[in-house]
Amino acid sequence: MKRSVLTRYRVMAYVTAVMLLVLCACMIFKYGFDKGEGLTLVVSQVHGVLYIIYLIFAFDLGSKAKWPFGKLLWVLVSGTIPTAAFFVERNVAREVEPLITDGSPVTAKA
Repeated sequence: MKRSVLTRYRVMAYVTAVMLLVLCACMIFKYGFDKGEGLTLVVSQVHGVLYIIYLIFAFDLGSKAKWPFGKLLWVLVSGTIPTAAFFVERNVAREVEPLITDGSPVTAKA
């Protein structure tokens, strides 16, 4: 597996997790203080698009790492639980790191 597969998953995991925290803050302001309704709408739509990209990258990583369905499902759902993606990303990176090939060309010996 190439390092780029893990890198793009890690980037999207962090971006999605941060946007989910921003969305939670916007929801608190919207429903708790009745302010920021327009901002909440924009942040929720941006988070939705980023989450879809996260799902694609996480599924790609899971299929290349040959994860069982339960693990793949947990990684996919972790993008919907505030702060969970930070912890899941760290565990996934630690687990997948040994599977990464260095990408250098292999020379055949006669």
